[in-house]
Amino acid sequence: MTSIMINYLLILFAVAMLCSIIGFYKYVYFISVGYGLAISGQGIALLVLLRHELTPAIIITSVILILYGFRLGGYLLIREIKSKSYQTHMKTEIKDGSSMGFFVKCMLWIFCALLYVLMISPALFRFANGNTHITASYVIGTLITIAGIILESASDISKSRQKKLNPKRFCSEGLFKIVRCPNYLGELLIWTGLFVIGITSFAGLAQWIIAILGYLGIVFVMFSGARRLEVRQNKNYGSDPEYQEYVKTVPIMIPFVPLYSVEKYKFLVL
Repeated sequence: MTSIMINYLLILFAVAMLCSIIGFYKYVYFISVGYGLAISGQGIALLVLLRHELTPAIIITSVILILYGFRLGGYLLIREIKSKSYQTHMKTEIKDGSSMGFFVKCMLWIFCALLYVLMISPALFRFANGNTHITASYVIGTLITIAGIILESASDISKSRQKKLNPKRFCSEGLFKIVRCPNYLGELLIWTGLFVIGITSFAGLAQWIIAILGYLGIVFVMFSGARRLEVRQNKNYGSDPEYQEYVKTVPIMIPFVPLYSVEKYKFLVL
């Protein structure tokens, strides 16, 4: 891998670190609000780094990342500030980080920022390697990414509406009839699309390893999140016969794949 590419990766890492530093205020922000800001920040960084050879493909991908990151980070922040039911629920479900040492927080900060860079890397590799024009793989990947953003956004809206109508009931309407975690499915589609965007342009083993690690990393995080949600819902709704029927008939994340539970997979614990 060239020194220029290494420098680009280091710059993206610095940007991701800066944007996710908000996690020191509340450690969960490393993987929520800070995540959204880091993606947006790296989208902006791509425009700056590649400013001398901007093409429609570079601009479109960067803008998608910027808008996606701000939407996600903004949604998570607004939900936490305005939703009283969410605040009450999360106080019992998520630790405030007061017992977490500074060194541990630093390690989490570094790990998260590194993951965000690995996730963005397919786009960087494609464009920095000179494949800056719109091709079939670019169109396919971009459409998958946009579909994921739409799915995730629609899932968040649907969940907010359902919880507003009945805060004490699990979500099972709309997209939640297809999979139990449609927002996580949307997230997987977003990064699958970005991986497809870059897959025809990786140069050398190092770029393949970095891109694959980023993709596998977000897949692991999403399934880990699905497991946490399942454990929490089993605790809250496990005695509800309607919930029991729901979890036995609706896949947890991937449509038409009969994977109904991941609770037993201890390796998914973060």
